[in-house]
Amino acid sequence: MRYLPMRFLLLFGLLLLPHLAMAASSLPYSSARDEVRLISAANQPENGQVQLALEFTLKPGWHIYWRDPGDAGLPPEVRAASPVALGQLSFPPPEFFSQGGIGSYVLSGHVVLPFTASHVSGNSMAVQARWLVCSDICIPEHASFTLALNGGISAEAALFPVSPSIVPSPYAVHLAPDGTLSLDGPTAMQVKAARFFPDSATVLLNDAPQPLAFTPDGLRLKLPLAGPAPAKLSGVLELTDPSGQMQALELNATPAAPATHAPWWLLALAGGLLLNLMPCVFPVLAMKAAAFARMGGAAHGHIRREALGYTAGVLVSMAALGGVLLGLREAGIGAFWGFQFQSPVFVALAAWVILAAGLSLAGLFQLSIPGFIGRIPAQHSFLTGLLAVLVATPCTAPFMGTAIAAALALPPLPAMGLFLALGLGLGLPVLVMAVVPHLAARLPRPGRWMAVVQKFLALPMFATFAWLAWVLFRQAGAPGLALLVVGALALGATLPRRPAFAVVVLALLPFLHAAPSRSALTLPSARPYSAAELASLRAAGRPVFVDLTAAWCITCQVNERSTLTTNAVQNLLKSRNIAVLVGDWTDRNPAITAFLAANHRAGVPLYLYYPPGGAARILPQILTPGIVKHALSG
Repeated sequence: MRYLPMRFLLLFGLLLLPHLAMAASSLPYSSARDEVRLISAANQPENGQVQLALEFTLKPGWHIYWRDPGDAGLPPEVRAASPVALGQLSFPPPEFFSQGGIGSYVLSGHVVLPFTASHVSGNSMAVQARWLVCSDICIPEHASFTLALNGGISAEAALFPVSPSIVPSPYAVHLAPDGTLSLDGPTAMQVKAARFFPDSATVLLNDAPQPLAFTPDGLRLKLPLAGPAPAKLSGVLELTDPSGQMQALELNATPAAPATHAPWWLLALAGGLLLNLMPCVFPVLAMKAAAFARMGGAAHGHIRREALGYTAGVLVSMAALGGVLLGLREAGIGAFWGFQFQSPVFVALAAWVILAAGLSLAGLFQLSIPGFIGRIPAQHSFLTGLLAVLVATPCTAPFMGTAIAAALALPPLPAMGLFLALGLGLGLPVLVMAVVPHLAARLPRPGRWMAVVQKFLALPMFATFAWLAWVLFRQAGAPGLALLVVGALALGATLPRRPAFAVVVLALLPFLHAAPSRSALTLPSARPYSAAELASLRAAGRPVFVDLTAAWCITCQVNERSTLTTNAVQNLLKSRNIAVLVGDWTDRNPAITAFLAANHRAGVPLYLYYPPGGAARILPQILTPGIVKHALSG
């Protein structure tokens, strides 16, 4: 009888066993680098939901990546077959990892990444996972995990965090336009070290230091922005106290606008004025010349209408372009000056418009604007102003890139003011005629000679069409070029007889598709630009010349043929063992967009020289062999 209690307990345990959880874990995936399991906080769904997690046990020296990997890497991903829906992985605070000039945000050791599965039914479920595990090398890994959901309490529930490891900031947070992050309250007695980890990999120069300072009001952390301060900045700030304890704060900050925008207005005005001298605006100069010729000997009132019509066209077109850029910014899409030429559809449409303008100048038909615009005076000058901005956008002028970068960081109203200031600068040479109309008295009087001059001025229009055809061939291949030619023939056939029928060319646009880009490595011994390649060359102590270009950038093409491919420059590059990296921005390329932003530029061309161990030197946008020689020799 003395064994009865023991037998009773054994029998009770056997009866209770089905209601106790088996370990809520899948079979592990094991490698020489890590061991990974799928675990569950409960052994059965509740209202169709179950809390899951990927559990990583990483070998020493190996790591995976945070939700924002930084300069390199990919965060883990999970997916499941329908109808199961998986939520986002929840990440703990990251670690900063720097290697060869590449700054990354990683996780190491024992890592648990929880997530929620919805619409779960049945007594098991499968999850597929992919992740990148790195040390000196990176190895992509993937596995399919099957988890039994038999009911009861999970033995793995203790692995799930009871409280969040990243908490909302209890401090007031401010972000200055120069990238200074301020927290009101923390003192030097409380914080020994700090580092901010953004949610977006393109916001900061990830490998750069973040200097920490204190004021009577609190903590100041200088963030190395990769461009203008973003409209919204979110991420995690890790504060480490003198004892080594770390606190991770979730931050959301909006930058304050600069106290005054006057310098940006002046830069925008000067940039627009200098844009008239850039190579891509040569066709616009032809249209301006035709407009000037029409003003010769005219009454002052007519001269004012023509000049104001041209300026109005420039301002309307610039406001529309600025509105699109600001709208894309608010939508979280990065777009810079000239971005529209990265679309084959826009390139084709622009080419046909330029061709129509050339045919009009050649006298084949009278170009007019339909609708209410066609009923206003000086409609031809208004159209010329619209086209001026259209063909000017592939280039940036001195001061202009900085002003546009500032505009994309400002609130909408002052930002639009900068775009209008840019347009005012572009239209200023003609606007002077409206203010001082007697200057037009020195122009030749209209006569038969104007017909000859207009035909001559049509040549730059046709040359621009040919250039855009080459750009489209780069973007969309032979099929795209064929569609462009078909549209050009349709325009040539309809405009002289029935201009209204010319809109049929728009039916060709949906058939334009981007093709694999053709190489832009026209410079001898050049390599494609990448942040990793630049970091590798600099780590090896080699000087580097970076050329950011695009097929649709006329300034880039002129610089290439007049300077960069000349024997003098090529011999200099070879004699000094200077590596050449070419970034082709003809099509959308987020890496090049981020690099432009990091150098406070809003478009191409951009030329930089990195001497061994030194900071980058930015070269002018208009190059000569002498300028390049001086920059590379200094």
